[in-house]
Order: sequence, then structure tokens, then C-alpha cells
Amino acid sequence: MTIAILEPFSGIAGDMTLGALVDLGLDQDWLRGLPARLGLDGVTVRIERVRRAGLDCAKVDFDVPPQPHGRHLRQIREIVERSDAPREVKARADEAFMAIASVEASIHGVTIDRVHLHEVGAVDAILDVVGATWGFNLLGVSDVFCSTIAVGDGTVRAAHGTLPVPAPATLRLLEGLRVRTGPDGAGELVTPTGAALVKVLARGAPPESYIVRRSGYGAGTKDFADRPNALRIVLADLVPAASDGVEELVLLAADVDDMEPEYLAGAADALRAAGALDVVLLPSLMKKGRPGARIEVLARPADAEALERALFTETTTIGVRRSRVLRHALPREMRSVEVRGHAVRMKIVAMPDGARRVKPEYDDVVRLAEVTGVTLREAVTAAREAAERVAADRVFHSAGAP
Repeated sequence: MTIAILEPFSGIAGDMTLGALVDLGLDQDWLRGLPARLGLDGVTVRIERVRRAGLDCAKVDFDVPPQPHGRHLRQIREIVERSDAPREVKARADEAFMAIASVEASIHGVTIDRVHLHEVGAVDAILDVVGATWGFNLLGVSDVFCSTIAVGDGTVRAAHGTLPVPAPATLRLLEGLRVRTGPDGAGELVTPTGAALVKVLARGAPPESYIVRRSGYGAGTKDFADRPNALRIVLADLVPAASDGVEELVLLAADVDDMEPEYLAGAADALRAAGALDVVLLPSLMKKGRPGARIEVLARPADAEALERALFTETTTIGVRRSRVLRHALPREMRSVEVRGHAVRMKIVAMPDGARRVKPEYDDVVRLAEVTGVTLREAVTAAREAAERVAADRVFHSAGAP
């Protein structure tokens, strides 16, 4: 199984992703022909070799004639749909644009169909999303993983004034992903397009072990003197598990009896944000009859050390137990569907008998009920109906648990 590992040590953007894919061997003539496949007349593609702090990289740019200042989601979907891209590529690209439109709608307090996507609705962003999604497909990549994302620092000048890095839409897209600030003086390193690609394509942190096949570097526009501004993508073969769907994980456990419940719940949220696959709080009875709680954290082996440190930092425990466990997980994937003009994330699980089980994300359903004025039960029903249609129409492509 061929996997791709994104290493955004200097952030990630759509053009950086395309550059790294070209450096990995993506057909340059195919990329030059992509605008025509999308019906984007007059657009030319420039591919060149550049150096970033001495590191040889591929750089991809688009020369675009005058275009509309942004587009609505419906217009972007029409462009993608009329192309000859494979069905799964169109679905992934649509998810990326849906994710961006959803956060923009939420930030500005409007419905998805009214959002006017400026930067992301531009021709180069459309080419970035479709090109990257299609490029992974052409390179035979089955799954994408992503290491910690460097987001930069400082502020950025936007249409709504000076804003801290990451900008609001980018930060919303990064929710649930592992990030770090800096490097110092870097400015903005992650674009909404780059964040959306990670959100949609990446299953999580890289696996503990894999066989490296080759690597590629895609240059960003900035050229720092002291560090390469580039995205590295590693193509690798995944080391097969002992049996299909079974993976070895680490279970971290700690007991506390001196934390108030709301702070304990906050610690669980912080552990999930730090990369835990699951966090469970169990009531327990401590010495001298004191009520307490056991915190169990399920982690990938590569994340165990960091999550153990987080347990000591976020809770009052003075000891953490560690054990290795085997988990058999059903294949699943997250999809966003549009329900009454709003995006709702769905978890679609492939059952052993080939059936599919669909469950809408609770927070999204609550938000849908609030903004549309329907009851929570009505929102859940509408979301399930939309998700069932998606599940019935689409081949399941995930190869394991995220």
C-alpha cells in the first residue's frame, strides 16, 4: 500500500503541494493540461526548479488572465463536475471546497450558498485543490498522513483588517489537526487551501513505521535565508499489520481524585487536540473512599511520549501507566454533506457485511438546528437522509481507521 506523508515544517499551501507532487514524479505535461480539462481557458502553468535556502525544489505557478473576483460554491462545483476527473477525485475536491465554504459561512454568519469565495474561488486555488487531489490519485496513493503543521507567526493583512496568524478561516480549518507556532519571523505559512487539503486528505499523524520510497519538495513563494520554505512529501509503503484492520496502539492510564469535573473534561479535550485517538473518563473509588476518575488515553506509538507529557501537564496525576494494546477498527471516513444550506460532517463506517453505518457529528447537527430553527430531532433526520444518499452513491475508499 502506497502512502503519502506530508511534512509541513514550513507550512502548507496549494502550490507547495503541487510542487512536491511534481518533484515526486507527477507528469508535468498532465499538470500543464489541467486548466483545459477544467475548462479554464487562457491559463498557463509554469513549472521550474528553484532553491530555498540551498534546497532544490519544484515551483508551480499559474498565469491567469483576468477573472471574476471570486466565485460561489455552486460555480466552483460546476467547474469541477464538467471535468474528466475520476469520481473519487471530484468527491474529495468537493469536500475541500465544502469545508472552506462552511467555515467562511460560519465566520460571516451566512449560509453556504451565499458565501462568495474570494481567494479560494480564484482560478489558481481551484487548480491547486483539484490538481493536488488528482495528483495523489495518479501517483497511486491510497492514504495521506500529516505531521505537525508549522503555522507561522505575526499578523496578516486581510480584507477585514489586520488579523493574527493563522487567519480566522485557516484556523477553523485546522481544528483537530496538530499544529505549532513559528518559526519566528515567518509570517503566514498556511493558506486556507493548504489547510483544507490536509483536513480532507490526511487521516492523522504518520504511522510509526513505514518503508520510504522517495521524497519531493515543493517551494513556497517566500525565500528565507536561514531555512528552506518548502513542503516535503514522502511516498512510502505501509508496513502491513499482523491482520487486516488490527493495529498496535498504546494505552495510557492515570488516576486523579483532586480535579473538579469541568477541569477534567477540559483536560480530556486538550488530550484529544494533542493527537489522542480516544480519551475515556471512568469513575473510580480511590484510597480512603475518595471518589476519583481514571483517564484512559488511546494513542499511536509515535504520539505516546507527547501525550504522556500532556497528561502530566493537563491533569493533577503524579503517575501514568503505559501498556500496548491491539485495536481492531472498522474502515471509516468523514464526509461533509450539505443540509439545508449548511455543512454537516458525517462518519461513514463500512461494516463487515458490506453495509454502511452513517452518523452525523453532534456539534454540526446542533448548529444546524440553531441556525435553521428546527428541532434537534428534525435536524438529525435531515442530516441522516442526506448522508444515506451520499453513502449509497459512493464507493467506500478508506482503508482503515483514521
